[in-house]
Amino acid sequence: MNDVAPADRAGARGKAKVRVLFLCTHNSARSQMAEGLLRHLAGDRFEAYSAGTEATHVRPEAISVMSELGVDISGQESETLERYLREPFEYVVTVCDDANEACPIFPGARERLHWSFEDPSRAEGEERLAVFRRVRDEIRAHVESLAGERPRP
Repeated sequence: MNDVAPADRAGARGKAKVRVLFLCTHNSARSQMAEGLLRHLAGDRFEAYSAGTEATHVRPEAISVMSELGVDISGQESETLERYLREPFEYVVTVCDDANEACPIFPGARERLHWSFEDPSRAEGEERLAVFRRVRDEIRAHVESLAGERPRP
């Protein structure tokens, strides 16, 4: 396996940005946060997209906890994965177990990754926002690793 981060390989060759698709069930929180984080941290080297096995809406809590980091995902929309099935991606990353099981084969994907994160939308009461923050931070660690900013978690 090549130890050079994908961003380093792409930058060294001067090629187009690395395309990454994040998938989750509803495309409402985890995949949206991953898309926003990758765009924010390495948008000069990566093109980030997200989709779900079904589309709903971007959760307000996800928008809120991302804004705490200075990342605005309020303009992102929940989309279904069908629109991306025939597009080329360097990485297709499932960020929930349901999407991992339901994820179709992406003929244009060079590599498929699975990152399992708790569904923060299932948290209730006063701890709900804290769960969104924790999941956001876990996603950030993985995104930083993918972008070559730090070792893999």
